[in-house]
Amino acid sequence: MIGRALFGLLVSLLVLPAVSAAPVNFERDVAPLLAQRCLGCHAGGDPQGSLDLTTLANAVRGGDSGPALQPKNLEESALWQRVVAGDMPPKQPLSAAERDTLKDWILAGAEWTLPAIDPLRYSSEERAGYDWWSWQPSQRPTVPTTDDGWGQQPIDGFIAAQLTANGLTPNPEASRRVLIRRLSFDLTGLPPSPEEVEQFLQDTEPGAYERLVDHLLSSPHYGERWARHWLDVVRFGESNGFERDLPREQAWHYRDWVVDAFNRDLPYDQFVRWQLAADAIAPDDPQALAAMGFLVAGPHDTVIPVSNTMRQTMRQDELEDLVGVVGQTFLGLTLNCARCHDHKFDPVSSREYYQFAAAFGGLDHSEQTVIPAASQQQLTAWAHRIEQLESQLKTQAEPILARLHQERSQGDGPRPASVLPAPLSQWDFTTDLQDQVGSLHARWVGTPQPSPEGIVCDGSNFVATGPLPKPLTEKTLEVRVKLTDLEQRGGGVMSVQTLDGSTFDAVVFGEQQPQRWMAGSNNFQRTNSFNAPAEEAAAREFVTITLVYRANGQIQGYRNGQPYGRAYSSEGPVAFPPGQSQIVFGLRHGAPGGNRMLKGTISHAKLYDRALTDPEVAVSASTSGIIITEDDILAQLSAGDRTVRRLASDELRSLKDQHAALSKSAPYKIYTASKHQPPVMHVLRRGDVSSTGDVVTVAGLTAMTTLPADLGLRADSLEIHRRERLADWITDARNPLFARVMVNRLWHYHFGQGLVATPNDLGFNGGHATHPELLDWLASEFIASGYSLKHMQRLMVTSATYRQSSEYHSQAAASDADNRWLWRMPPRRLDAESLRDAMLSVTQQLNEQLGGKSFHDFHSYFFKGTQFYDPVEMTTYDQHRRTIYRMWARGGRNPFLDTFDCPDPSTSTPKRSATTTPLQALSLLNSSFSRQMADRLAARIETEAGPQPAVQIQRAYELLFSRPPTAAELTLNQEFLTRHGLAMACLAWLNSSEFLYVD
Repeated sequence: MIGRALFGLLVSLLVLPAVSAAPVNFERDVAPLLAQRCLGCHAGGDPQGSLDLTTLANAVRGGDSGPALQPKNLEESALWQRVVAGDMPPKQPLSAAERDTLKDWILAGAEWTLPAIDPLRYSSEERAGYDWWSWQPSQRPTVPTTDDGWGQQPIDGFIAAQLTANGLTPNPEASRRVLIRRLSFDLTGLPPSPEEVEQFLQDTEPGAYERLVDHLLSSPHYGERWARHWLDVVRFGESNGFERDLPREQAWHYRDWVVDAFNRDLPYDQFVRWQLAADAIAPDDPQALAAMGFLVAGPHDTVIPVSNTMRQTMRQDELEDLVGVVGQTFLGLTLNCARCHDHKFDPVSSREYYQFAAAFGGLDHSEQTVIPAASQQQLTAWAHRIEQLESQLKTQAEPILARLHQERSQGDGPRPASVLPAPLSQWDFTTDLQDQVGSLHARWVGTPQPSPEGIVCDGSNFVATGPLPKPLTEKTLEVRVKLTDLEQRGGGVMSVQTLDGSTFDAVVFGEQQPQRWMAGSNNFQRTNSFNAPAEEAAAREFVTITLVYRANGQIQGYRNGQPYGRAYSSEGPVAFPPGQSQIVFGLRHGAPGGNRMLKGTISHAKLYDRALTDPEVAVSASTSGIIITEDDILAQLSAGDRTVRRLASDELRSLKDQHAALSKSAPYKIYTASKHQPPVMHVLRRGDVSSTGDVVTVAGLTAMTTLPADLGLRADSLEIHRRERLADWITDARNPLFARVMVNRLWHYHFGQGLVATPNDLGFNGGHATHPELLDWLASEFIASGYSLKHMQRLMVTSATYRQSSEYHSQAAASDADNRWLWRMPPRRLDAESLRDAMLSVTQQLNEQLGGKSFHDFHSYFFKGTQFYDPVEMTTYDQHRRTIYRMWARGGRNPFLDTFDCPDPSTSTPKRSATTTPLQALSLLNSSFSRQMADRLAARIETEAGPQPAVQIQRAYELLFSRPPTAAELTLNQEFLTRHGLAMACLAWLNSSEFLYVD
């Protein structure tokens, strides 16, 4: 029966019609095949053999050997013939299945349903495509469950699943002493004190470990520790590098901003946005400038080439560096590799590189002056009160001034007894060039043009006096002038200058702001805007302009005796020495030429060697000859009103002095990015600045299929909008790279290696994650937490995976020597900064000052065009701050730190080396720092433990190793201490592996 049934089934199968294979689909079958196996050579601007296989037309046309594709004709299709012959691809011929796909497609008519094949779209054995794992949307996977109940964190479920799959078991939990030392160094970079260890040991209530984690995460030292990791990645340095390597004394503001951001757990997406475009987020906040120190954290060549081509190339080099650090830091992509050609390994085109570069084309390195918010609020409040008092005094005086002016103009009133102080010099140019009260007689330089109205300056001539007879610091310049036109920019009306014109203070018109009077100065050091209205009348009538330079550096402008805008504080005043300075009219400063020359007529001028008051300026500028003083006004008031006016005047004078003092002391400088509107960005063929291609606009990456690459910008969009939109695109929650990169970076620092081994590269060369589901779970949790770094770190360090002991097992190591499956917690050597900080901490020499200007551990000087940084011994308390606060000059290397693999800040360091060399042992044993710390440690131990060697050893072990010594260690150390002394014993302990490594 069974035999007959089987026979019948076979017969029925034989008579059924054959099921034909599915027809070849171009987009599904052929396009990926061509992209993965052919387009590596046959695409792009210079395809091999001139054969471009990205479009049907190009394939039919062929290359140097003639047509490559003839639909339905295998014999006439050179592409097929080369494949069959095994010539193409040359290194690895197509498999039989791949050849069949290509053959069936050609015979079916070579249907081509795409306008062009994107060679970057498909992953292959040689490169990543749009389908590369790290570009895919992040899904929140289900947490694996384990039968043994190991661990309570979702993290542990993923780790346990892989351990089981690989025949491994996790280590038991480490001891409490090990855990607190591990946590303390990991989260703060400092060792726990013996008292902190004891407190943790005594806390037997549930949640003791979690409370310790929270305590350390809330420590201000947490931000210092994790900011150091971040500064490694963004290659933060405090000098320019390159040939001159000039220092950046104000770059530390960015470092402090990063420390503060970590301490207050600024959400990571905001943390990134601030660094890329804080000026769009908080344009009036000085901290925005500090955050944007990221954009200028790298090296900067200040030697500008003469050749325009070289200057453009240097600019492109700097842009490449910035695009590189943005791509690697936030996206885990080496975008800079696409500058000259499409990326060799990742789906990033050269065009997309220049789209990214367009976002940063308007940035430059600069120092900018800012005022703290509290100081600015105080200045604003004072300015408001000053305005109120000035208005009150003016309102009270106006009717009195009008009445007295009318009386005296009719000769009915007595002349005042009080008069103005005599000017140092005074000129009436309607008559001659002589100083009417002093010795500063003037002479023409250029063609003289006297007139009944005064001296006529035509843009090529001016008037200059002899040298000043006395020093001049505090001063008042008063000049009466009529301009030829209001369009001129920068002509000087009256200036006091050194004889060589290198230093000057001048009344200028329209120099930085069109149609405004300004206080001109050398290199604009004392120049600022008065924020006054535009000049409208000076081309048709004479106006009197007065500049008052006060001893506190404040500069006030006046027009026709009335305040001109607002006073401002400067870095002055400047002292002009006698015999080496002079007055010039019609010239801003120095040798004549350019926009320094005035076009206008000057009728009168006065020079005072003191700062006139507001009433004195008004009287001096008056042309009526009628002088009304403050005493005249007070004489017209009742006794009560006089008292009120005097109190108001005193308050006004005091507030002006306070305003001027704070305006001078409050501002500080920040090394940050300055911005200008850049020209449109072109693609540069092969990165050559002389070979420009298409104009591009800022955009995201096409391979990021989870969000649009088009940012809605034009090629000429405002500079700030370019960075703002790109920052939004990078930090978009739909960008799977953004969260993955950062959680992998956190994992790397906590566990010694990332789930992806290359924290800066999640592309093709970075390979695959050891635990892809765990990486995705962490990324999704990161987003769900509102990008809280502390939340993610708390999860990691409270996991059973993290709390494992570091015990070594040869059997586990035989199958997983690199501990990629995390069957134990790997022991790690202290990095250079933590080692130095730990030595300072255990010896009670650590200066725990947070933030502020960096300390120097070198002697710096400029010699023959280069800044040198010679290391010096660090012996002072100021130099014993945490190592993150040293000035990280690129040429200022520290021998002790360098020996322990402290990286060069000129390049990004996502992973630090941890070498073991003889120099490290020699440095720990013989360096002056080590010996100084050993002496300090001995002094501390003697103070705290007394003279008994056993007690001293006990205290030393608690301080350095967070544990008591064993009986054998106690015996051995007592022998050594008795023979060599406590200081040498301390040096030996500081050299021990147990101090140098964290279990």
